[in-house]
This record gives sequence, C-alpha cells and structure tokens, in this order.
Amino acid sequence: MRSVLRRRTMLRGGAVSMALPMLQSMSGGAAAAAPGGSGKGDVRRMLAICAPLGIHTPYLFPSQSGTDYEVTPYLEPLQPLRDKFTVISGLHHPDVDGGHSAEKSFLTGAAHPGQPSFQNTISVDQFAAEQIGHQTRFASLALSAGRSSLSYTRSGVQIPAQSRPSQLFAKLFLAGTPAEQADQIRRIEDGQSIMDLVRDQTRGVARRVGRQDNQTLDQYLTSVRELEQRLVSAAQWATQPKPVVDRKPPTDITDRADFTGSMGLMFEMIFLAIQTDSTRLITLIGAGGNEVVSLKGVDDGWHNLSHHGRNPEKIEMLAIIEREEMRLFGELLSKLEAVREGEHSLLDQTAILMGSNLGNASSHNNTNLPIIAAGGHFRQGQHLRFEAEKSPPLGNLMVSYLQHLGLAVDQFSSGVGTLTGLQPS
Repeated sequence: MRSVLRRRTMLRGGAVSMALPMLQSMSGGAAAAAPGGSGKGDVRRMLAICAPLGIHTPYLFPSQSGTDYEVTPYLEPLQPLRDKFTVISGLHHPDVDGGHSAEKSFLTGAAHPGQPSFQNTISVDQFAAEQIGHQTRFASLALSAGRSSLSYTRSGVQIPAQSRPSQLFAKLFLAGTPAEQADQIRRIEDGQSIMDLVRDQTRGVARRVGRQDNQTLDQYLTSVRELEQRLVSAAQWATQPKPVVDRKPPTDITDRADFTGSMGLMFEMIFLAIQTDSTRLITLIGAGGNEVVSLKGVDDGWHNLSHHGRNPEKIEMLAIIEREEMRLFGELLSKLEAVREGEHSLLDQTAILMGSNLGNASSHNNTNLPIIAAGGHFRQGQHLRFEAEKSPPLGNLMVSYLQHLGLAVDQFSSGVGTLTGLQPS
C-alpha cells in the first residue's frame, strides 16, 4: 500500500495542491489528526473584543448584584446606555491558564494554552461563520490593534488579523481596478475547478484504502463540499458592487502611543462594517504593549502598569488608560444604538462581548474574568455575579450568543447551556 500512497499524498491541479488527511494506509498505524446584502429585518450579529492586558476589576465590578448596582469608575462612561449592557463577574474558562497565553483561548476555551503540546480549537466566531458566514460579503472579520488574532479555524489554526484601518476600509468599500476584479474572479473560478479535481482524485484513492480511511475521506470530502459552497458565495459577491459610505479612506495611525486615535479609528471601521452589513461576525484584540500611552497623567509603560503589584501610583495611571478604553467602547455602543435597522437599533441586533483573558493581570490570573455583555436581544442593565465555586463557564455566554445568532446549539467548548441570568428579551 505504501508503494501506492505516499505518506502525504497531494491532489494537484495546475498551480494548486491540496493535502489529503493522514490515513492509516499512509502511516501503518492509527490515523493522526489532520492539521489544520443587508436586509432590514431581524439581522443578528456578534462582536467580541479582548483587552489583552486585562481590566482592573476593583474599578469595574460593583459590590452589589442585580439592577440596582452602584456605578463603578469604569462603568461610569457607559451609564447613558445602562439598560443596554450587563457586567458579569465570576466567569472563567475551566482549565484555561498560562497568564497571557490564555489570550489564545479567549474565544475557544481550549485547555492549558501555555503548554508546549497545546492544540487550539475553533473560536466561537468561526463556529458561527461556518453556518451563517455565506450571508454576507465577508464571512467574518478578524481585527487587531497591533497584536495577533482571536480567531481560529476548526483545526486550531490562527486566522491572521487585519490591523491597518486603511487596508480594512479598502477591503470593505473600495472596488479596485477592473483588472483586480477580474483577477479575483479568476482565482475563485480556479478554486472551483480544483474542487472538481479533488473529488475525482479522492474517489480514486478511496478505492485503494480500508473502511476506516474511507470514513476519514468522507469527512474530508464534507469539508471540500463546504468550501465549494463558500466559493460559490464568493463568486456571487465578487460581481456585486461594494457599499458606498460617506467617509474618506482613513490614514493609519502609526504612533503606538496614540491609543485614543488608533482604537477610535478601529472602532469606527467596526461600526461601518456593521452598518453596511458587510459581515455579521467580528473579533478584535485591542491595544496593549510596552508603550507609554499619550494620556495626561500617564508616564509609564502600559504593560508595566498592568503589573502594578498593588502600587497605588501605578494603579492610578493604569486607571486613566482603562477608563479611556471604556469611554471609547461606550462611544461605539452609542453609535450602534443611534442607527435603526427595521424595528431595532444596530446595538439591539449585535451581541457584544467585551472583556479579557486575564482576571488579574498583575498576577497573571485567569479566573474571575472582567466581562461585559452588551447589546443583542437580551434583558440587560444588571450586574450578574457568580461565586467562584458555583461559576458557570464563559462558554455558556458563548452558547447564549450563538443562539442569539439563530443557531440551534446548546453547547460550545466547555459551555453546556446558556448563561443563567442573561435572559433573551
């Protein structure tokens, strides 16, 4: 059999090749895991934002639970929309540890991300994109304010993030030259022809392998068929004009110290993407590095301030930055609330997760995560507090969001139901 099937058989056509999954026939042992237009009705969306250096929870979490919670310093900028968000304390991803490494698992819940053998799983946005991504020009958008990405494929491969607003704007709204458009359509057509070749060649392989390998090939062909469907959708969108927006192409802000400008610009691009229904699934990993942010009263690096060790002066400077984060987030919520889409606002149609993989950045702790659930078709306006020993997993909130999107699911990652207390409206 090895003389017929090499260890990593390639299906080829022209300049394109696709690798078959690993089969028992190739290795002689157990098979290894393969690496990996806007209507005005009820249009559901999801946006997930991660603050990679954490959020100082004593300034975020109220001491009271329920709807009559007292306003904390970080919630003050959000009070004009108090009934549109819920602050949630006590949540975490079970078995997700490793300090900053947990950033990789923020939207996946995959265990022990700091271990050398770690293999990530699919992120909640890509799980949804597999089912509803074809409804918009872009199945999803993975964005970054200068770091990596929160989005991962089903095989755990990180999806590169777009970090330049100018390129994102061009992708969303600029048509490109006729030659560029023709080249895009040609690439799509090439991909469709490769799908035909893959099916034919895989059937030939299937006649020469065992029953278990044929099951693996069936799964592989299912993935091929799903890719074909996405290519058909892409071909249809390629011939449709892009939305026109009343906004000039932005100029990227290259000064990392200008946190307010860069994050504000990225939030504006997110707002435009949602307003034009260019996509319904967006992830953003926010700013946060060693830079000294250009805000009055801040004269130390952001990362150093996040490791404050309870130093009052460092916490005071950190609070200036994080309050600005919340102010910018509040501006985005207000913009979404101000635009109507049928009987609802864009904010009502968009379930938003704002939080961090770090519960205590100073000690690299990954429990009691700072979480704000905003928008969506939920009864908001409260502080949901969970005790550590009785805390549901953060995955339960993701199940709630997937159901908000209209998906018939009752589990995701460690989540085995919706989040108690966050009721649909």
